[in-house]
Amino acid sequence: MGSSSADVTDKRLLRGARTRKVVLERAVDIASLDGLDGLSFGRLATDTGVSKAGIQTLFRTKEALQLAVIDFAREMFVDNVVRPAGSAPHGVARMRALLDEWVVYASTPLFAGGCFRAANLAAFDGRTGPVHDALFRDQEAWLGVIAGELRHAVDAGEIADLDVELAVFQIDAVLCAANTALRLGDDSAVSKVRRIVEGLLTAP
Repeated sequence: MGSSSADVTDKRLLRGARTRKVVLERAVDIASLDGLDGLSFGRLATDTGVSKAGIQTLFRTKEALQLAVIDFAREMFVDNVVRPAGSAPHGVARMRALLDEWVVYASTPLFAGGCFRAANLAAFDGRTGPVHDALFRDQEAWLGVIAGELRHAVDAGEIADLDVELAVFQIDAVLCAANTALRLGDDSAVSKVRRIVEGLLTAP
């Protein structure tokens, strides 16, 4: 009896995890197109075929859903951009690898609306609360990755000494602009990004 009960519980947990993944995959695309405010249990139920009650059971509140979507988007970004670039040596090589992976991420794109954070940061920059904090924590983590590689490149003598904070600001601005340009169909944005970043990765 105990084993049978455990099997039933395991199957329910597995089914719940699969349903959660289906909902989040659709939700992250909606949020990349229409922002996190565009999410609703009803819309997700219509789009996924999962009952509205079932989605509410999984996420309880809209804020909990938004936070789960941010977590899901972060995991996808790390899996598709940060982790693949990790095979390159620290410094210039990894910075170039990060850029290569980001270009694929934004131009393929991974999310229907392009860069997830670019689609949502502006909408929450004037707000307070857990959703704002989660978005900006992820943004700071990404900028920290870039800063770490630039500092390593400077310390190793691979590139000229530069103001790392300023360079990170410039790279972030360029990536955000490129994401918008790509959404508008301007494929030349990719070469522009590469030229600008390469200009910062100059030899000493």
